[in-house]
Amino acid sequence: HGPYQPHEPGYGLYQPGYSPYDDQIPDLNSQKLAIENAKAYLLESSTVSGLNLYDHLTNMLTKILDERPTNAVDIIENISKDVKWAQFQKKMDTLRDEHEILPTFEAAEKRKALFLRANGEGAEELEEEIGETPLPNVMETAFYFEQAGIGLSKDESYHIFLALKNLITVHPIQTCRFWGKILGLEMNYIIAEVQYRDGEEEEEEAEEEEVTEEGEKEMGEIEEEDEDEEKEKDEPPKSTYKPPPVIPKEANGTGANKYVYFVCNEPGKPWVKLPPVTPAQIVCARKIKKFFTGRLDAPVVSFPPFPGNEANYLRAQIARISAGTQISPIGFYQFAEEEGDEDEEVGRDTYEENPDFQPLPVAEMVDSLSSWVHHVQSILMQGRCVWLNPIQKSEEEEDEEDEEEEKAEEPEELQQEVGPPLLTPLSEDEGIQNIPAWTAQPSTNLIPHHAAAILQSNRWPGAYAFACGRNFDNIYFGWGHKYSPENHSPALPPPVQAEYPSGPEITETTDPTVEEEQAFKAAQEKALAAGEEEEEEEEEAAEDDEEDDD
Repeated sequence: HGPYQPHEPGYGLYQPGYSPYDDQIPDLNSQKLAIENAKAYLLESSTVSGLNLYDHLTNMLTKILDERPTNAVDIIENISKDVKWAQFQKKMDTLRDEHEILPTFEAAEKRKALFLRANGEGAEELEEEIGETPLPNVMETAFYFEQAGIGLSKDESYHIFLALKNLITVHPIQTCRFWGKILGLEMNYIIAEVQYRDGEEEEEEAEEEEVTEEGEKEMGEIEEEDEDEEKEKDEPPKSTYKPPPVIPKEANGTGANKYVYFVCNEPGKPWVKLPPVTPAQIVCARKIKKFFTGRLDAPVVSFPPFPGNEANYLRAQIARISAGTQISPIGFYQFAEEEGDEDEEVGRDTYEENPDFQPLPVAEMVDSLSSWVHHVQSILMQGRCVWLNPIQKSEEEEDEEDEEEEKAEEPEELQQEVGPPLLTPLSEDEGIQNIPAWTAQPSTNLIPHHAAAILQSNRWPGAYAFACGRNFDNIYFGWGHKYSPENHSPALPPPVQAEYPSGPEITETTDPTVEEEQAFKAAQEKALAAGEEEEEEEEEAAEDDEEDDD
């Protein structure tokens, strides 16, 4: 390196008279300039990290003087690294980041209410809970299904157990059962099957009907105003089409509406009561295949159009699954002994538990499907469990119709539908092509003496049942779809209706040719000329008659 220039950091350090061994006093201006150049060099920022050597050395010396480590010269490299790493640490800012909530913590907060006792319940209320309660033993049922590898995790099962406990404390429930879990695209449905106490359901329905009646009255008033306005205008021709009669739903506590169902998306969320199912919804649900979203108010877009939203579709699928998969060991239930009904098993819809029931061996329940029976009524093609003639009406309605329409043709009589009676053995269930309707197996082959009989439905994948001694139960885990060997193909729309009957009086004629038009005009001219001649002759004859009279 040649001599330092004035703009370089080392300028002035080796000038004559600057050496410490010289007695000559150095030039102050040149010394000051050299210090400024050296500091300017140390303050140059790095193009890689953006730091400068002056601040880095200052921080290093500050760290060394603050901590005063032993043998600092041996760890100077590590101190340099620590200082550099400290430069990249996140510092507090005026705009603070939002605290991140872990999914596990959020789920724990939602389920925290399940583990709290309401209103500070004490030992006295605990003794009352130990007595008879409609709360089912979900953990015991989960234990038996777990032997066959079926069910949920223990944590989720216990959370559902607590959620059912909260349900029976809010509503006047007589019986409660964990029906199962239907999967959805966004959220799942946890379903509870309950029965109200005598008279309690009617009170709740009365309250719901009052709310709906108020809304219907308001809508009725609006419709009446619109009808009055329309009557003032010219009335259009009325249609002669008569829609088919609406089949009424079965009363609560009977048929497909025997039980009431509550659903929630997760344990800890509020339970929502599903509406009663109607025959039209069941009939339409058989023709469509839709995945659930997890939102009860979601619309069901399908063909044929479904009469309702996802809550109604969910209720229809629950009714169909229950009618086909709710089973029990033969002999556990029996019909009540009533006078005159001993031989009429087809029309019975109630049963009772058999106190003299003797459980069958597990091997026999696995080998023979005749040892299992259906204890839920099957649903007819009409959409009801008990067939109803839609044409048959009361005497008053018939008299009114006779007065109005005396010449109306009588409709054809419908053939009554009859389904299999209650407590029908599973051996009578029809298979699906070459697949049997049910598959039976023991929970273990290693210890058959303590095994449980497990049945799986092939018609409704996800429906299971177990039996071990006097204990048995049914459960469903699935998407809520029925098995079909072929791919689902939606129904085709009906053919287009004819607008009017075709006939010669309304058929459009062909256009005439030029020759036909000319001939038609010539004939018209001849007819006009002949008419004029006749008028002239009549006038002359009238004049002659007048002259004769004179």
